[in-house]
Amino acid sequence: MIRRTKTLSLLAAALLFGGVAGFAPGLFSSPSAAQEIAACKVVDGDTLRCGAERVRLLGIDAPELPGHCAQGRDCAPGDGFAATESLKAALEGPIRIRRVGSDRYGRTLALVSGAKGDLSCWQLKRRQAIYKPKWDNGRQLAAICPAAR
Repeated sequence: MIRRTKTLSLLAAALLFGGVAGFAPGLFSSPSAAQEIAACKVVDGDTLRCGAERVRLLGIDAPELPGHCAQGRDCAPGDGFAATESLKAALEGPIRIRRVGSDRYGRTLALVSGAKGDLSCWQLKRRQAIYKPKWDNGRQLAAICPAAR
């Protein structure tokens, strides 16, 4: 019993420290609250890396870079390099993220916006991604982006 209590106390302390130190982004905030974030880099046409956090843009699927579409998977058509460059062009100004959950790979699912507006919508308007209604939690992207309707 003492060992279990000690383990739970250590786990609670680790979670608290992780949230305070930035290792568990959004731990103490509402999932719907947008937060300003810094230093994001584009991984591909629908994924960002913001520090240690991997962020998957909500509701879209962009073409994969060569070698990244697993055999048997239905991947978005198009040029993965062009989709990546398009997202890089949109990643300007203060970046705001509204976390809505996580996917099976542990990436944060989010609506992300910058000086040029919502990044998922940016990719859709430029035909650098396709809208995936089943990936749009509560149709949140469709509510703010005409290209997703």
